[in-house]
Amino acid sequence: MIRRAARAVRLLLAEGNVPRPLRALAAFALLPIPGPVDEAALVLVAAVLWLFYRDRLRDAWQRAGDP
Repeated sequence: MIRRAARAVRLLLAEGNVPRPLRALAAFALLPIPGPVDEAALVLVAAVLWLFYRDRLRDAWQRAGDP
C-alpha cells in the first residue's frame, strides 16, 4: 500500500499540474533528514494534495494500482 501511494504521488507530481514549490517541498520531505522536519513537510504536502488535488490524486491512485 505504501508503494502504491508513493507511485500515485510520483505520478501526480510528474503531471506538472502541481505548482513547483509544492513539488520541491515533496522532494524535501522525502530526504532522509533525522528529526521531525521532513515528517512535518510530508504531512503538509499530504494535506495540500488531499485538500486541493483530491480528484487528480484519486486518478493517480487508480493508475498506480494498474500493473
